[in-house]
Amino acid sequence: MKKILLSLMGIIALAAAYLALWPVPIDPISWDAPENKGYVGDFAPNADLANLERLSIGNIHGPEDVVMHEGKLFVSSQEGKIIEIDPVANTHSEFADTKGSALGMEMDAQGHLIIADAFRGLLSVSPSGIVTVLTDEVNGTPIAYADDLDIGADGVIYFSDASVKFGAEAIGTTLEASLLEIMEHQGTGRLLAYDPATKRTRIVRDGYVFSNGVAMTSDGDILMNETGTYQLHRISPDGTSRVIMDNLPGFPDNINRGPKAADGSDTFLLGLISQRSKWLDDNSANTGARKIAMRLPAFMRPKSVSYGLIVHIDGEGNVLRTWQDPSGDYPNATGAIIAQDGYMYVSSLTAPDLGRLKLK
Repeated sequence: MKKILLSLMGIIALAAAYLALWPVPIDPISWDAPENKGYVGDFAPNADLANLERLSIGNIHGPEDVVMHEGKLFVSSQEGKIIEIDPVANTHSEFADTKGSALGMEMDAQGHLIIADAFRGLLSVSPSGIVTVLTDEVNGTPIAYADDLDIGADGVIYFSDASVKFGAEAIGTTLEASLLEIMEHQGTGRLLAYDPATKRTRIVRDGYVFSNGVAMTSDGDILMNETGTYQLHRISPDGTSRVIMDNLPGFPDNINRGPKAADGSDTFLLGLISQRSKWLDDNSANTGARKIAMRLPAFMRPKSVSYGLIVHIDGEGNVLRTWQDPSGDYPNATGAIIAQDGYMYVSSLTAPDLGRLKLK
């Protein structure tokens, strides 16, 4: 019996030492997470996003973003395949392969599909499907996690590099890299600009905790989500920035331009990919607890809870309406576009298909 007790004490001591001392990939800093008010007020729950119709994208997953061009849909995927969909016939075919992990996309004025690829940088795909790297570094540093983009009226492409420290390819998956950047909270994300005329890339502003969705306003400002702080920023091309939405009830992901309002002003569609983590908020100032969490097996770490939420806002972050699915049946909805055919197409980080909703 004494030997058994000694063995158990030894195992307990080893486990305690492991949880306290084993090296982890993050060096977390303390911060003060705002109190989560939940789904109240402008975010009062509804079920308007429930029971989405699904469009097949084949034997791949993660249609992170969607673009409609000349009646065809183009979706990205975690595997780097770009899929072209006929939304009427619900048929699909492979349009291109980035050989990386394709996330945000927009069509430029020349009919080239511009892609933020988390593994390869900022890419351009010709109408015939030829993939070209536009930029994969800035100021001598690699673009380790190109995430989302939009294109200004002058052709300049603004795009997010979500984490300088936790590159998506180096870590292995876009999701795991995002969790590390958010858990650490050092703020290594940045907003970049690529000018096709000069072929130069510059840093517009940095210091973000997972810089994410990007959308242009009609007067040339950039809206960008900061996922790790539950904020939406409005940034001028010279880097001047202000927060226009704060303390969101979920993790903001993509943002896309929406239809013009009746007075001609901008509107946008903002996607919240999941509920906030109570554990993460409660331990925002506890760096030791966050290190210990990283030493636990993956299945024991804090998990996101899917909750479908698309928010329609104006250019100052005022909420116009929401579409929600508290069940999260369409998982990890990243964002949406409202297309000319009267449908809202909903994208996802993990789903095996593209969601859509016929608008009334």
